Amino acid sequence: MRTFLPVAATLVAVVTLAACGEREQTLGPVKGDATVYSGTSADGKTAGTAYTAPGWKPGDKAGWEQAMRARLQNTQNEYNKVK
Repeated sequence: MRTFLPVAATLVAVVTLAACGEREQTLGPVKGDATVYSGTSADGKTAGTAYTAPGWKPGDKAGWEQAMRARLQNTQNEYNKVK
């Protein structure tokens, strides 16, 4: 009993202090005014992120639609995968 109380108090203190170190996890404002094919660049000329396909230019709607059709047919179509 003598060792249980200090161990329990220490455990409660550690758990309480661990919660103080976490950042707030709220969402920022949603930018819904841009088109999906406009990209994520700040200036509108560069691709902007590492997730952009090589050779794709921001604002190229036809290229974006073509890439989405190819992605749908080649990677997300389960019927084609089973053949």
